[in-house]
Amino acid sequence: MKKGLHTALLFGLCSMVFAEIPLNFDTENRGKDLGAKAGELKSNRKLPNPFEFHDGSKVTKYGDWSKRRNEIKADIEKYEIGDKPIPSDVSATYSGGTLTVTVKEGGKTMTITSKFNIPSGNGPHPIIIGMNSGTGSLSSSLFSGFVQVPFSHDQVAKYSMNGQKDTNVGFYKFYGNKNQNGDYSAWSWGVSRLIDGLAQIADQYHLDMSKIAVTGCSYAGKMALFAGAFDERVTLTIAQESGGGGINSWRTSADFASRGTNIEKIDNTNYSWFMQSLKSQDPYKLPHDHHELIAMIAPRAVVALGNPGYEWLGDESGYKSMMVASEVWKSMGIEDRIGFDFTGGHEHCQAASSQNNTVTAFVDKFLRGKNANTDIHVKPTNGKGFKIDNYADWIDWETPSLPYEEPKPDTSKQDTTVQDTSKQDTSKTSLKMAHLAPSMSMFVSNGFLHVQGAPEGTKVRLFDLQGNLVREFGENGGNLADIRVGKLTAVFVSSCGQKLGHKSFSYTGF
Repeated sequence: MKKGLHTALLFGLCSMVFAEIPLNFDTENRGKDLGAKAGELKSNRKLPNPFEFHDGSKVTKYGDWSKRRNEIKADIEKYEIGDKPIPSDVSATYSGGTLTVTVKEGGKTMTITSKFNIPSGNGPHPIIIGMNSGTGSLSSSLFSGFVQVPFSHDQVAKYSMNGQKDTNVGFYKFYGNKNQNGDYSAWSWGVSRLIDGLAQIADQYHLDMSKIAVTGCSYAGKMALFAGAFDERVTLTIAQESGGGGINSWRTSADFASRGTNIEKIDNTNYSWFMQSLKSQDPYKLPHDHHELIAMIAPRAVVALGNPGYEWLGDESGYKSMMVASEVWKSMGIEDRIGFDFTGGHEHCQAASSQNNTVTAFVDKFLRGKNANTDIHVKPTNGKGFKIDNYADWIDWETPSLPYEEPKPDTSKQDTTVQDTSKQDTSKTSLKMAHLAPSMSMFVSNGFLHVQGAPEGTKVRLFDLQGNLVREFGENGGNLADIRVGKLTAVFVSSCGQKLGHKSFSYTGF
């Protein structure tokens, strides 16, 4: 009886695990080489179609989304914040409770530091990056057992409320030619550099790079939103009371303001946070809007918190934007990965108890691997002049079906070298799993391939660049002795023959 039950459970696992859409990825932007370009200004009174490329063609399959996401990224960079570069030389150390990240580019050097403690135990420990503190404006108790990493943003771009930018510090001094950028490009760049640094110390301190969250409130809620949207290594984005320029779409905010409300919109936001040129833009002519900024996070997870009693936040606009953005997750069949809670009756940036419960559900499900109900959609109520149930009026397009398609490994082109032998200890290398069940991980240590969290009966097959099978291991991995130095691809196959995932890596021997 037990054997039959085990077989049935294993069959169910075979039908479910391998088709799961990844919750995050091991690179900052997978689509950076797809040639995506920004769209042109043209009148559009509706919220732009997230499923339509700028050339008029449509997103028809899951694999199209990465390029479409990068078109949206190009739109936001061109019209709102300026470009967010990816530097090639980043190094990191952790000593005395301080992470020091060093970035080098064009003969210049810049450092970013963050003070935090590593939890006890072998982990792997999830990570929360909070804007200005380890957990933003949320209680640290919500992230017990996490590495709580503060992003002190003045190191990168100094906070300003008057639109005056200090170009002699941080990001602007380092790059020199990006003084016209908005701070949200600089700040999201800084968060990504912290993630770079965390990745470099992850093995030694047992950090789980597949479980990263970002959070912040108000202007820092916008910061968290941009950070999560622009870096695909972030698993969960928590945008708290981000208001105009955050989850709110510029178009829905303009419409809301036309009915006599005083809210943040495209012509009265902060023009050090955004580019000065944004002030003169007609929101109804932008090729994008902020429902698509939110959608850049898909297929990863996001939850937004509001506070409808604060008129300036414009939560009617935020609600409509979140509802329209949800269509992207709906197209992929993963609506449980986007939620919102617009509960009011509390001070700005002091989450209501029900909102803490909402955050806990998303943290438990997507960062702790627990069962939790994230079907959370709490509408805003009692806001001044709210008209919230006509969000569908902003849509003149249809939502396609984009079922997940697992990419096939291409051993002739993949080169995810995981170590630089001139700089790193080659005795242990962590390998972030590509397109794999969230519970699984893999690393090489002392000439042994270690696999953790693989289902019972899994086979680990190693192939060389020519596609030849060079070794096969069980679910826990095996000894790499006698394997020559070179590039290998590990393919994980369930007991019923379905591929669970793959990872290419360079093995330098032991």
